[in-house]
This record gives sequence, C-alpha cells and structure tokens, in this order.
Amino acid sequence: MRYSSSTVWKKPNCPVRSVLRGRIRTRWATTSGPVSGWRYVPLSRKDLALGLREKLEALARSGTPIRVGVVGVGQMGRGFIAQTATIPGLEVVAAADVRPERARTALQEAGYEPGEGVPGFTGDALEVARSEVVDVLVEATGVPDVGARVAYEAIHSGRHVVMLNAEADVTVGAVLSQMARSAGIVYTGSAGDEPGAIMELYDFARSLGFEVVTLGKGKNNPLDVAATPDSLAREAKERGMNPKMLASFVDGTKTMVEMAAVANATGFAPDTPGMHGIKEAEPARLAAILCPREEGGILAAPGAVEYVRGVAPGVFAVVRSDVGPVRETLRYLGLGEGPNHVLYRPYHLTSLETAISVARAAIYGEPTIAPRPTPAAEVVAVAKRDLAAGELLDGIGGADYYGFLYAVSEARDMLPIGLAQGARIVHPVKRGAVIPRSAVELSGDSFVVRLRRLQEALVGGGTA
Repeated sequence: MRYSSSTVWKKPNCPVRSVLRGRIRTRWATTSGPVSGWRYVPLSRKDLALGLREKLEALARSGTPIRVGVVGVGQMGRGFIAQTATIPGLEVVAAADVRPERARTALQEAGYEPGEGVPGFTGDALEVARSEVVDVLVEATGVPDVGARVAYEAIHSGRHVVMLNAEADVTVGAVLSQMARSAGIVYTGSAGDEPGAIMELYDFARSLGFEVVTLGKGKNNPLDVAATPDSLAREAKERGMNPKMLASFVDGTKTMVEMAAVANATGFAPDTPGMHGIKEAEPARLAAILCPREEGGILAAPGAVEYVRGVAPGVFAVVRSDVGPVRETLRYLGLGEGPNHVLYRPYHLTSLETAISVARAAIYGEPTIAPRPTPAAEVVAVAKRDLAAGELLDGIGGADYYGFLYAVSEARDMLPIGLAQGARIVHPVKRGAVIPRSAVELSGDSFVVRLRRLQEALVGGGTA
C-alpha cells in the first residue's frame, strides 16, 4: 500500500490537538493501519493547514477572525493596522488615540471605508480595553502610566494583551503577566520589536541545546544622553517622527528599556551598569568580544544583555557548545572556530510583525516574550540637567532625565524610569546623577505607581 503526503501515523490513544475557531479540541485516531501498534489516519485539508497563515485563513473562511483593538496610533500603531489589512483572519475592530482623528486616518489608510461595519475609533483607551468585541488588545502608546492602566483593564476584561509599550512592561510587566496567567489569558511583548526578535533567537538556541552567553541588539541611533526634543526638533521633522520618541532613542533610554525587557524575560542581566555598548560593525566578531574574560572577552560572566553600536538594525545571540561534533559542524558552516559563535538576525520589522504575536496569543495561547515573576533588571532615571526642589519631572524622551540599566540588586534605592513622569523633586539632583527614590515624591494620581507598589509587595524589592 502506498501512502501520500496527505497521511500521517499516530500512536493509539494519543490525542491529536487541533485549533478550531481559537479553541483547542481533542480527537482520537481510530483507523487501523499496517504497522503494529500504530493507527493510520488520512489527513483532511484542514489537518494539512499546519502553518500560522493557514490557520488564519481558516478563521477568515469560517467568519470568526481574531478581533483586535489598538490603543495608541502613532508610528507603531499605524504600522500595525496597515499590515494587518493584508492578513486574513485578523480584523482591527477598534482603535483609540489621544487624537481620535489619527485613529480614523489609520483605519482609512488600511482600506476601511465609512459605513456599516467600519471599526470604531475613539479617544477613550479604556473603552477599547474593556470592549466585548475585542479578543486581543495591542497597546502601543509608549507611555508607562497609560500602558499599565490599559493592560490591566484588558486583562480584567478577559482580553489577551500584546504590549508594544516596553516602557510599561519593564515597570510593571511582572505583575501584569501574573494577572494574565491567573486569568488564563496571554500577556506578551511583540514580535518584531527588538526584545521579541531577541527572544526568538534565545528560544531557538536553547531548544537546540546551546548555552546562551550573551543576548543583544544593535543601537539604531547615535548616543547622546543630553538629547532633548528641542535639540532634535529639526531631525524629527525631517524623519517624520515625534521629537520625544526620537529623543528617547538618541539618549539611550529606548535601548536600556528594550534590554531590560529581555533581561526580565530570561533572567539575564547587564554585565556592568548601562552595559558595555561597544562599537563593532562586524557581527561575527562579537563572539570573541562578548564572552567571559577567561576566554579573551569583556564579560565578567555569561548570561549578559548587551547593545552594540554598529550592527543595527540587527539582533544577536552569542552561543556555545562543548560537544565536539557540534563544534565541528559550526566551523564547517562558517560560524567561526569557537568556542563561542554568533547567531545574527540582521533586521527587525517592529510593529509590522506584531500580528504574529496577536495570532500566537489567540490561536496557541502562547506569548512571544513575557517577564518572569521576579524582575532581573531595572531602568533607572539619570538627570539630564540640574533638578531643583519643587520641579515636576517630564516624561521619557523629555529634557529632565534619561534611562540607564542596572541589575535589580543594584537599583533598590534608584527611581525606576517608568515612575518618573509627574514626580516632584524634593531634594536637588545634579546633572549626570542617578535620581534616588528618596529625592522625589511620586505622583499620587499615577496608576503605574500603584501597580508597581503591588508588584513590589508580591516579588519584593524597593518601595515605590
């Protein structure tokens, strides 16, 4: 008897798990086959739809697409909405922005026309987070207080959450992730954002049995910790960017936040405060640099997060194996002599990849990247200028402070950057100094401050 590619062998009494309309169901193999101890089951067309794209197409055909709400329709949210318009089985059903017309424009750009069935747009983020017509909530504001509140409300409304708001994630992601797990839903960072892209390399390497030595990314912009929206106004206009967002990239805050997200998801930590931030344009050379000192590198120990000026927009993992045949194969494949080797992905597509995380959350119930219960790293606020008593701190990417990465154990008395906005200076802080927690009075109206206090009560650490 001949068997085509449309057949599969399954062990008896072995449940086959398949996805149907976002739900898992189990069926049993029943047809006998010629191999003793196994049963032969012809595969249907639906069985053959093993890829994510095919599952999304099946959802589209069945009229049960994944319904997505978006909060924050700036560069990231707009890109996500535009990309999902080309993906079957995903529908943006609601979008919120502080400027509702931006949400409407983004929806129209994606091909939605005015009339019945057009997704809703609003200025009320919580309306989208709580909406019963939303299956997955994408948070893309980049504002810690807004992101924390929106994610919290979505989780308590039974919605999966995909965070394009790494600033909120590194501040209160641990407690949000625990809440989601308790509710049986998914809280996740996004594919395409650098932490998500790095996590894919990490999962890949560990699944193959490699030891992961270092995880990192290239920095996309020159580093200037004194950068402000005013100093970058002209460049931001030329690049079509929000000046505060650009300032958060140039002053290094965004890089620190992204690598904190990786650290909190893996248990890795910066080898030194702020990371080494070496300059190196050749990815292959990183294996000989970002490894322990006893092997000729610069690290005190393996298990480090890093950034490199020169390999942007890529992400990388330095890995090793002590298995002889494996090392021979890696040498044969051109990955260097070892013992350390670099796995390098030369791109990340930011919010254009977010749909992958949306689909994985809704179909498989899996996160792309999520914090562990106990954070490993903290991004703290460092003064960009002399700060006088009585001043209220502005937001990330402003003129008052930038972010710097520490291991949690070293940052107990330092101000987490996600709690800084709206805090009042009570003791002067000099330019270039880390802002102590004791030097500020935190905003009493801040939701992220209250949620951070809950997180610290659950996992320990400093007092917000």
